[in-house]
Amino acid sequence: MGAVDPQTYNFTVPVKAVNSNEDMAAWQKSEAYEEYVGFINALNIAVKNKSNKSTCSMSGVVSTVLELLEKLDLWVDQTPPVDQPQRFGNQAFAQWLKKVTEGAEDLLKEALPARYQRAIPELVVYLVNGFGNSTRIDYGTGHEMSFLMLLCCFFKIGALTQTDKVAAVNKIFARYLALVRKLQITYRMEPAGSHGVWSLDDYQFVPFIWGSSQLMGQGHIEPKMFLEKECVETHSEEYMFIGCIEFINKVKTGQFAEHSNQLWNISAVPTWTKINSGLIKMYKAEVLAKFPVIQHVLFGSLLPFKPAQAKTPLHTLHRPPPFAAPPAVPKDDADPEDSKTPTANTPE
Repeated sequence: MGAVDPQTYNFTVPVKAVNSNEDMAAWQKSEAYEEYVGFINALNIAVKNKSNKSTCSMSGVVSTVLELLEKLDLWVDQTPPVDQPQRFGNQAFAQWLKKVTEGAEDLLKEALPARYQRAIPELVVYLVNGFGNSTRIDYGTGHEMSFLMLLCCFFKIGALTQTDKVAAVNKIFARYLALVRKLQITYRMEPAGSHGVWSLDDYQFVPFIWGSSQLMGQGHIEPKMFLEKECVETHSEEYMFIGCIEFINKVKTGQFAEHSNQLWNISAVPTWTKINSGLIKMYKAEVLAKFPVIQHVLFGSLLPFKPAQAKTPLHTLHRPPPFAAPPAVPKDDADPEDSKTPTANTPE
C-alpha cells in the first residue's frame, strides 16, 4: 500500500469495467484486485489477537472519519421509516441515501486535511456506494467492498498511515458495521443478491475474516464457543466475529444450524487460524470471483482495471542461470499473495 503524492497525482473519477462474465478474468489479474486483496490481508495481519477494545494508534484522520460516520448515523435518526404497505425495503432509505449523496463531497472535505482533498472526486463514489442501493433498498457484500475500497484509497493517498491499520479495522470498520446494521434494521433492507441458507451471512463477509484474526492467539474463546449464548453476550462488543453472531441471533429466528449452516459448520473447525485462512479463500471464491458482485465495482486511478505488473518474488535468493527459462506457473494457480515476503505473523 505505497502512498501516492496527493498534491501532484492525477486522480480520475472511477467507472465500471466489468460488464460481462468474460471480464472477470481481467479483474482477477488487475492491479485493483491485487491492491484490494493486499489491503484485506495487511489489515488481517495487523489485527491478529487484537480485540476491538485493544489500545491502538489513531491519527487525526481516523477521528474525523469516525465523526463522518457519526453524522451519517444521526441522519438516520432524522429520517425515520415511512408508513408503507410492503414489509421490506422502506422508502425512507432512499431519502437518507439522497442526503448522503448530496453531502458526500462536503463530508469528505471535513474528514480529510486540505492536502488530500484533490482526491475527493475519486473517493466520493466509494463512500456513496458503501451503504446500499436506493432503488432496490438492499445491501450486500458489494456495498461493504465499496466502503473498504474507500479505506484502501485513504491508505494509498497517505491520509491513513501504516500506524492506522489496527484503528482502520477496530475503530472505523467497527463503527461502519454498527451504522449499516442500523440501516438494515431501520429500513428493513433486503440482502443484495440471492444468498440462501448456504451463505455465510445475509449482508457482510469481511468482519468474519478480520474478526477471526482478532481471535487468533487469544486463548480463551474456542471456535465452538461462538454458538454459546453466554459467550456471545460476554464478548460481542470485544470481538468483531462474535458481534456478527450476536446480530444474526438478533435478526433471525429458529435453529442456528438451519438459518446459518455455513457458520454452524465453521464452529467445528479446531482453530481460529484455520478458520481465518479458510474464510480468505472463501471470500475470493464467493465474493471476489462472482460477477453479480463485481459488475458494480468502480475503477479509477488508485484501484485501476489495468493488468497487474508481474513482481519478482522477494524471497527468491538467486537469479536463474543465464538463458534458463524460469519454471512455468499455471495461470489458474497464480496468486498475488505468492509474491509477498512471508513473515512470522502471516496467518497459516
